[in-house]
Amino acid sequence: MSIRAAVIGCGDVSTVHFEAVAKLDGAELVGVCDPHSERLAAAAELYGVPGFTDHQSLLDAVRPEVVHICTPHNQHASIAADCLEQGVNVIVEKPLAHTLAEGRRLVDAASKGKAKIAVCFQNRYNATSQAMHSLLATGELGAVVGAAASVMWHRSPDYYRGRPWRGSWEGGGGGLLMNQAIHTVDLLQWLVGDVVEVRGNAATRFLGGTIEVEDTAEFLAEHAGGARSVFYATLGHACNAPVTLEVVTEKAVLSLRGDLTVTYGNGRVEVIPERRSDTGGRSYWGVSHELLINDFYGLLDDAEPFWISPAEAEKSLRIIKDVYRQSYPDAVTRVS
Repeated sequence: MSIRAAVIGCGDVSTVHFEAVAKLDGAELVGVCDPHSERLAAAAELYGVPGFTDHQSLLDAVRPEVVHICTPHNQHASIAADCLEQGVNVIVEKPLAHTLAEGRRLVDAASKGKAKIAVCFQNRYNATSQAMHSLLATGELGAVVGAAASVMWHRSPDYYRGRPWRGSWEGGGGGLLMNQAIHTVDLLQWLVGDVVEVRGNAATRFLGGTIEVEDTAEFLAEHAGGARSVFYATLGHACNAPVTLEVVTEKAVLSLRGDLTVTYGNGRVEVIPERRSDTGGRSYWGVSHELLINDFYGLLDDAEPFWISPAEAEKSLRIIKDVYRQSYPDAVTRVS
């Protein structure tokens, strides 16, 4: 019997979710949802399924077993919590939520165990990320001494004009850190260890005439275990440069820039290639949405929570909101 799936939010990133469901043996798309009439009509016609303008109507009418949530950030937690409460499994795009309070609400909803939920930090499934994590976990490279990461990308004013929620605190909960760089923030803490202290700053230096959120940010993080990492990100670059992530251990340096280069203390160099994208999605979304989605469906009957859970995703949200707290001390709505 097919697993009944639905997609809520038919914007840009929904493309990779639709593709993944279509390729899954034993999954069937049974409905789509979006309050935007043109997007809804286009998706319903393209995939030959009924369309709904609100998620509760979709849940009542087609009774999906898995819902993919691809909405603006400020709708993630409320829709996901509603689905979980009704026993519907959820795959929700990052970030976990647009505020800490909503993030905690979703963590609590997931803890009740009525259904399974995954948060789309798909870059953890990248071949290079998996290799880095495995190498570090063995302990053979010695202790992690420190790390550095950068996200130097470009976004035009038109990117925000087309979807105004992206450039607002109310809709996005933040800017560059919440929308683009959060994947790298997540990888940094996943690879190096939980962050126990952050000192950073966020600012709008390139798109101030278009957005109210930040387009540039930097921080220094102290990790459990004693390692220190530094991070820089901007949307003011001339192009979308490859994300960089370097981890320095006692016996090697692991450098990610597209492919992973491991330079050992004895001079030996190993290169681990990344998979290349073969989807219709944008290249900066990475190559691993499909792997995460396949894994989630394959583990639906497993009693344990999915490994990229709301509690796990809350870690990156807290790091980002801590940077906002330091950058905007008088703006409660930005740091809540």
